[in-house]
Amino acid sequence: MVFVGAVAVGIGAAGALIAAALLYLIGFFTNLFYYGRVSFQFVSPSGTQLGDFALLVPLFGGIVVGVLAKYGSERIRGHGIPEALESILINKSRIEPKVTVLKPIATAVSIGSGGPFGAEGPIIMTGGSFGSVLGQMLKLSSSERKTLLVSGAAAGMAATFNTPVAAVLLAVELLLFEWKPRSLIPVGLASVTATVFRWSILGSGPLFPVPISPLPDLTTMASAAVVGLIAGLASTILTFAVYASEDAFKKLPIHWMWWPAIGGLVVGLGGLLAPRALGVGYDTIGLLLLGNLAVGAASVLLVVKGIIWSVSLGSGTSGGVLAPLLMIGGALGAVEALFLPPGSASLLATVSMGAMLGGVMRSPFTGVVFTLELTRNVNVLPLLLVAAIVADFVTVFTMKRSILTEKVARQGVHVSREYEVDVLEQIPVSRVMHREFEKVERTTPVDVFLSMLTPETLGDGYPVVGDDGKMIDYLSRAEITKLMKGSQGLGLTVGELAAHPKVIAYPDEPTKAAVDRLAETDAESLPVVDPDDISEVVGIFSRDDAFRARVIWFKEERSLERHLSVASWLSRFMHGSSKGGAGERS
Repeated sequence: MVFVGAVAVGIGAAGALIAAALLYLIGFFTNLFYYGRVSFQFVSPSGTQLGDFALLVPLFGGIVVGVLAKYGSERIRGHGIPEALESILINKSRIEPKVTVLKPIATAVSIGSGGPFGAEGPIIMTGGSFGSVLGQMLKLSSSERKTLLVSGAAAGMAATFNTPVAAVLLAVELLLFEWKPRSLIPVGLASVTATVFRWSILGSGPLFPVPISPLPDLTTMASAAVVGLIAGLASTILTFAVYASEDAFKKLPIHWMWWPAIGGLVVGLGGLLAPRALGVGYDTIGLLLLGNLAVGAASVLLVVKGIIWSVSLGSGTSGGVLAPLLMIGGALGAVEALFLPPGSASLLATVSMGAMLGGVMRSPFTGVVFTLELTRNVNVLPLLLVAAIVADFVTVFTMKRSILTEKVARQGVHVSREYEVDVLEQIPVSRVMHREFEKVERTTPVDVFLSMLTPETLGDGYPVVGDDGKMIDYLSRAEITKLMKGSQGLGLTVGELAAHPKVIAYPDEPTKAAVDRLAETDAESLPVVDPDDISEVVGIFSRDDAFRARVIWFKEERSLERHLSVASWLSRFMHGSSKGGAGERS
């Protein structure tokens, strides 16, 4: 972990440089396509003077992205996070080195030509690619490569938005599939390192500074719940729209290389109706969070952004989902301010933004912390928590998977997002082991021992004991079965044939520890010994016992029991009072 953590620090520094380079590259292509000038300044396409000719810019960008994907690498298609998931779950955290170069170029062209995306998803994929490539150059396990891949992804997100904590939460909720020091510490180091480097390159202030709002009251909390409910429904609609669009493109009788161009044409048409819907739109998000965008403009932006984003994303172009969700959520909150108290467009836009993130990604804590770090408005935290939890509650019932995991699921890989402590960690060996077992003395002839056994009476294992009854050897079920099928060992004693047990279990340790030893040695059973005297066998642990632990958990999880009722409690209380509290009737 120390070594991987040290490497992750380097990846964090590189992630900040990659993020800055991509943002500058997006600025370069935006200036080139919409303003005909060479500049790396980050600008919005909405101020262009191209008029109706602006319709052709996203079309051209889509063609370039399609060509890069066809003749470079198909892996550059998509919004980044599902591709990182796919690399972790399917490809053992291995990503092609050329993706590290092609992904940011394709993204810069896509967003620079008006694509309604964020830079964060591709930066996550690019940072992850860098971490994966570096991990492939070192002699590491698949899990260690995954840690470096996710370190690069978290570094990219932290450097883009100046949100180090949210980046780590996103890594845990979406990419790591575990909460362990071996991965959490390196990823945290990478995220913090990227953030510190980002301060020197892009500044240390919040991306969307807003005034601190007053502490919420009950009315505002109720409004936050309504905001979360609406955001959950909107999250469902957006997710279905994206994948309905993707399914529609798959039915077209043309090569997928041309799909981004068709998506670009839709983007261009949308840009004529709502120019602010084009590009990353950080300036527009800032206006929404400050309450400085008219409700009519926010309404048009909400509809147009949702349509062009879902269509273009379904076309397989390159771009991220976080910034569009921020804009859509903010616009939705601005519209909700018309009918929800306290009527503050700024406050409801902020809350809706976090709820939309939590609902679409099914990552409520990431949505809460992400919005908090983006705005630094601490007083909005309770509202964000309510809204994000309600949005997640809605999407649990309306969607099987989030927008980020649906793509991987369509390839036959189910992504579990419900983290819990392994039940085998909670049940001790003593609760499931076999306490009744037979010992065999070491001087017993093998043929005599075998004559006492039948396939029906064969136990999971037999401790071989000396004259004092202490275990000195162990015969497993597999070894005995092999003896019963052949003539090996005839004429020998059990003690001459058995081997000293390589692994043992203890009654007070978690079942998972014993299961891991079974798997590591490919054994069927282990002797369970007294911790104070390892030659004293107190039980046998087998693979069936491991399954029995799961059965115990299932019964405890599903069994409905009532241990106390009001009537019985009152009866016991009155009985105890009249008797002076002495005794209790069962």
